[in-house]
Amino acid sequence: MNVIADLCVVPFTGRVSVRKEVAIAHRILVETGLPVQLHGYGTNIEGDFDVVMGALKRIHEELHAAGAVRISTSIRLGSRTDKVQSVQDKIDAVEEQLD
Repeated sequence: MNVIADLCVVPFTGRVSVRKEVAIAHRILVETGLPVQLHGYGTNIEGDFDVVMGALKRIHEELHAAGAVRISTSIRLGSRTDKVQSVQDKIDAVEEQLD
């Protein structure tokens, strides 16, 4: 089953900036080979459910190993059975309405 997911991983490190941890997480998502889109408050990824969730598990494992004692992750996840749709398809549909 394919999904589109919007992930926001927040590691508790004791520092204000978590850019190092975000970069680790982003690299893991890119390594899946799936389409990944970083944005200001998270990352979109689209593809096989098990691959997406496996990457999220790996993110938690690696961030804990890197010193994050606690991690809070928010996930918005969507799937469809009526058609194949990408993140870009969703953006294009809204932009078409704006024209």
